[in-house]
Amino acid sequence: MIPPDESATNDNNVRAEVCKATVGVVRLREGYETLTLALKSNPSPLVELDLRGNDPGDSGVKLLTDLHNLLNVKKRRTLRLLKSDAAEKACVHLTSVLGTNPLLLTELDLSGKKQGESGVKQFCALLEDSHCKLKTLKLNDSSITEEGCTALTSALRSNPSHLTELNLSGNKLGDSGVKQISVLLENPHCKLQTLLLDNCNLTQASCLALTTVLSSNSCSLKELDLTNNKIQDSGVKFLADQLKNQQCKLEILRLNDSGITDEGCGALSSALKSNPSHLKELNLSGNKLGDSGVKHISVLLENPPCNLQTLGLSDCSVTGDGYAALTSALKSNPSHLVELDLRGNDPGDSGVKLLTDLLDDSYCKLNTLRLLKSDAADKGCAYLTSVLGKTPLLLTELDLSGKKPGDSGVKQFCALLGDSHCKLKTLKLNDSGITAEGCAALTSALRSNPSHLIELNLSENKLGVSGVKHISTLLGNTDCKLQTLLLNDSSITAKGCATLTSALTSNPSHLKTLSLSGNKLGDSGVKHISDLLGNPECKLKKLLLSDCGITGDGYATLTSALKSKHSHLVKLDLRGNDPGDSGVKLLTDLHNLIHVKKLKTLRLLKSDAAEKACVHLTSVLGKNPLLLTELDLSGKKPGDSGVKQLPALLEDSHCTLKKLK
Repeated sequence: MIPPDESATNDNNVRAEVCKATVGVVRLREGYETLTLALKSNPSPLVELDLRGNDPGDSGVKLLTDLHNLLNVKKRRTLRLLKSDAAEKACVHLTSVLGTNPLLLTELDLSGKKQGESGVKQFCALLEDSHCKLKTLKLNDSSITEEGCTALTSALRSNPSHLTELNLSGNKLGDSGVKQISVLLENPHCKLQTLLLDNCNLTQASCLALTTVLSSNSCSLKELDLTNNKIQDSGVKFLADQLKNQQCKLEILRLNDSGITDEGCGALSSALKSNPSHLKELNLSGNKLGDSGVKHISVLLENPPCNLQTLGLSDCSVTGDGYAALTSALKSNPSHLVELDLRGNDPGDSGVKLLTDLLDDSYCKLNTLRLLKSDAADKGCAYLTSVLGKTPLLLTELDLSGKKPGDSGVKQFCALLGDSHCKLKTLKLNDSGITAEGCAALTSALRSNPSHLIELNLSENKLGVSGVKHISTLLGNTDCKLQTLLLNDSSITAKGCATLTSALTSNPSHLKTLSLSGNKLGDSGVKHISDLLGNPECKLKKLLLSDCGITGDGYATLTSALKSKHSHLVKLDLRGNDPGDSGVKLLTDLHNLIHVKKLKTLRLLKSDAAEKACVHLTSVLGKNPLLLTELDLSGKKPGDSGVKQLPALLEDSHCTLKKLK
């Protein structure tokens, strides 16, 4: 209602009272047009116009806008449209909430405004009025229960012919609320096409209530969303019975997270096979269908009359067998399917390749294949595809060494690494400009999907103690199957080494190769590693500790650990360290260990030239020169070539000669 000015009089009130029922909608619409034209062409003394109880038709929104503006051009103008005071109050209330007159809207969105029972009841009077021409009503998350739903459906039954979409998701309507909605749907004047009831506390009883109307001639419903309700297999079977009926007009059915198993999936697929012509979108995501459930759907897809265009199967516990069944179905019948969502499933080693090969098939109409769980993972995949020139989903080894993606680049593809469709076994990121920040993102992603990766190379990145802590968290994950970890030149100290070995002590059984060369671990860091080697569960076979600042004390703890019966070590690299004066005896022990224990390779000399010199001198002397403090080559005639070999050995810190003759 548009109120008159306080100074206005009612002397010139003119009322267009309620038109008789015999007057048709067309004539009423013409009447609104005539009034509008008359008021435009002749600014009359009219101060009040009462059109309550009439029907302006679909064009009324525009006409009412014009009338509203006309009657507000000058003061003292009143336009009465709504039949009851309750409707007027509701209109005023909604205008204050929305900032616009709801009579001028075809869509009303009050989502999340928590109307509650009282709020819903307040605007129900407006919904009943013929001047309300809403086509879309969104009341999701509005704290409505069964009581409010009853009031709402009662109002909509009084004025049902315009509304085509009703969203009540996120309200605790319960099964009794859906029964009220079913009564509305039975109304032959109801034109509702979209009904959204996501998370409304429904059970199979709601499905039973809906079955009375879904296949009736009067029901116009084309889209039904029952996501996040416990309808289970029994509820799906009620729906399936209606889907068999050719009168059922449903084109979109969403049953995500509804407690459905392969049994319910079988009933649904069977129904759609017998009556495949209408349904175009089916979403069963979040149900534990498994491979057997997907095989039922695959049989449906093989059916030539099947018109499904969009199929949602994310997080349905589908494995490689299910992927194979889907691929086979889509190959045998290049169907109408254009979008397939398989996010959150585990395709096994071959599943991704099967489907990506299918996309290359010229007969396949599928143009959207969603495998990755998040948009971030999709972006990560696109980023790596641009870098590599191929999709990373088909790779088991990803080598970005030296490409310097930095922390920002690593973050871009971390979401991909955390996705179950990523089957990388080897990840090489040495010399990539990564710091602790990038390492945190990387290890977080790998913890989400740890079971495939067996080799990780993060050498030549400034990870520091913080970075190693993140890696240690990954290593402590019992699902982590990492066998090779390379962290050379990564700014790791004894403190970082302690964190690392602590994680490996808690979950030691998989790692076989550990390289920490080029880090200043010192003797205290090596002490932690030696403790790890003494752990009976430790399966380390290769340990690389070159240039780690280790002295005689570190050699002593390593020797003690390697003497333990628990050590599995077959290769030890200590090049570039300084064993000190006590190292000779320790090296002798280590040398003997090569022959009496599992240790097969002991690398001490920093260069190949030093190794060659050592071999040469061993052949000349009959003993290892590294075990000597005095080297006497007098009279042995090594010649110029032999003498030239000596400097490389003499330069090495493991050579502790005191006398050279």
